[in-house]
Amino acid sequence: MTRRVSIFGSTGSIGCNTVELVAAGGPAYKVVALTGGRNVAKLAEQARALRPEIAVTADEGSLAALRDALAGTGVEVAAGAQAIVEAAHRPADWVMSAIVGAAGLPPGLVAAGQGATLALANKESLVTAGPLLMATARAAGTRILPVDSEHSAIFQALVGEDIAAVERIIITASGGAFRDWPAEKLATATLAQASSHPNWAMGQRITIDSASLFNKALELIETKEYFGVDPARIEAVIHPESLVHALVGFVDGALMAHVGPPDMRHAIGFALNWPERRALPVERLDLAKIGQLTFRAPDEGRYPALRLAREVMAQGGLYGAAFNAAKEAALDAFIEGRIGFVEMAGVVEDVLEKMTDERRMNAAITLDRVWETDHVARIRANELILARHGQG
Repeated sequence: MTRRVSIFGSTGSIGCNTVELVAAGGPAYKVVALTGGRNVAKLAEQARALRPEIAVTADEGSLAALRDALAGTGVEVAAGAQAIVEAAHRPADWVMSAIVGAAGLPPGLVAAGQGATLALANKESLVTAGPLLMATARAAGTRILPVDSEHSAIFQALVGEDIAAVERIIITASGGAFRDWPAEKLATATLAQASSHPNWAMGQRITIDSASLFNKALELIETKEYFGVDPARIEAVIHPESLVHALVGFVDGALMAHVGPPDMRHAIGFALNWPERRALPVERLDLAKIGQLTFRAPDEGRYPALRLAREVMAQGGLYGAAFNAAKEAALDAFIEGRIGFVEMAGVVEDVLEKMTDERRMNAAITLDRVWETDHVARIRANELILARHGQG
């Protein structure tokens, strides 16, 4: 039986790996929608190969280029954020949500309401609006499958288990570019240094988030929202080898660890083939060759993002939306050279403190309120940055 699939964020790392696996499945899949950002050449290449019903670029200025690239293929083209949301309304059996950042929430929320399977790689959807997303999926009978490697690992470790028997969940972090730097040197970290990961090549933004552990901070919140566990039971450890993706500890003292190569095709393929397991083109580990696995506790003084994530989980409400927006604004400022590496966490903390007195933060989560909070948090982050550094 042919499955109808849509891939949102098809030109990013997760999206490209998803396209590869879907293409390998041949006639088993019929692609409904592909969406990308400004990389129109890659989006057009994918569309020519998979022949979706529609290809959408988020960049409205790239519509003409996409139309020209797909002329004669029969593939419908569109552009803009609203066009992406409209594409999410098209019926599909399986949807990959891999758009980076808060922009992935609206199409993901629409897909969650379709009663199909939503493969969720956009962690910001759970961070900013977890209760809303999960409630929407429950009401529609949609199965959400996590595609972050850590959360896929937790999901797999819990198959056949009772969540009530879980004592702790441990997610691992590579430690990023600066894991072996002395803490006092971090203030001198450059953009180029923060953009180079010691283990693998990823996009610039997620690589920097890996170095600051803001990526792991988002994943702590994601774990709480998806699995519904007490934040006190969620831990993070530095694991430089990046082979153990997560561990689940049970009340009898047992630890179930998910071990595998650092290859996102595993988590994607698991979600694509679920509830079955099928062969995937990923490396098979040679444990004797690996020799040892190492772990160490993260210093939350060195990585304040983790402490801030715990504060956000304790507050609940719209604090996740404010946290993510402030983080994205601070990251923009670092990339643009307006603040230093260690200043990003300070900006986020100050934004959260400034928003604690607002009644809106504990209001029921709706999409409009998420966007309003996101907007206000970005404004306040940029005001703080401007006050500290001026235009330069």
